[in-house]
Amino acid sequence: MLPRLYVGNLAHGTTEAQLKAAFAPYGEPSSVKIVSDRRGRTKGFAYVQIADRSAAEAAMEALKGTQLNGRTLDIVPDNSGGRPRPRRR
Repeated sequence: MLPRLYVGNLAHGTTEAQLKAAFAPYGEPSSVKIVSDRRGRTKGFAYVQIADRSAAEAAMEALKGTQLNGRTLDIVPDNSGGRPRPRRR
């Protein structure tokens, strides 16, 4: 499985192209997904997949705390594992 990074604190106008450009110097992102609500408004975070683990780690270290569109990025490894959420009662 490809390394996936959680990118938080995104400005609502941030595009996938801007994220790809920010991560490109460390390794071409294979996937960028900005998460939106049901109305299509962004939730302020995204997931970025990079093909190489060392490139993902380099990008995380270099970009964590940097500014993009006036917001300080928060970047951590995504450890969600794709597990389903428990059912609500």
